[in-house]
Amino acid sequence: MLHIKLFTFNPFQENTYLIYDESKEATLIDPGCFTHAEKRELEDFILSENLKVTQLLNTHCHIDHVLGNAWAIKKFGIPLQIHPNETSVLKSVEVYAPNYGFQGYESTEAEKYLEEGQEIWVGKEKLSVIFVPGHSPGHVVFYHAESKQCIAGDTLFKGSIGRTDLPGGNHNLLLNKIKNQLFALPDETVVYPGHGPETTIGFEKIYNPFVGERAFH
Repeated sequence: MLHIKLFTFNPFQENTYLIYDESKEATLIDPGCFTHAEKRELEDFILSENLKVTQLLNTHCHIDHVLGNAWAIKKFGIPLQIHPNETSVLKSVEVYAPNYGFQGYESTEAEKYLEEGQEIWVGKEKLSVIFVPGHSPGHVVFYHAESKQCIAGDTLFKGSIGRTDLPGGNHNLLLNKIKNQLFALPDETVVYPGHGPETTIGFEKIYNPFVGERAFH
């Protein structure tokens, strides 16, 4: 059984996810923790559940999703995994981080790269990597078919989609990928986005103002 624990961190109100199974092996996705208090909150939960963090994944590499990368790499001794198309996005964060008030941001580099269709194991649970660029050039989504749960990053939100006005964004590409990749998942699939509350594929297929059926009537 896959457990998904949500933390909301930093001024961008970014959703950080810790996923794990009965084996107590855990994977950290998009650590947005930056302050000591935020890091402590995440660490306390890991200790309380007696988890062993073995993987660090980024859905994409905008600043709000990578603030805790350096800390996690050092703390847990794990390599960072991103899609290769996110390499320049990750590198650029160190340039603009001070403009957002994040003094002391530590840059990181990926040691492993994710690709579409790849399988990732969290303990005994299997996730598949879905490539959904548009919000950023190398954005990926992690899908657990058995429980129909999806860590979607900033692709699809409850009633919205990821912004596409940042460098490397492509509005039409994102719309196309949501419709052809994410909407191919079962309607009951629970979507855990990078910001805001969870939703379902079925709900967004109908009601999302950007890609839902109601948007075209």
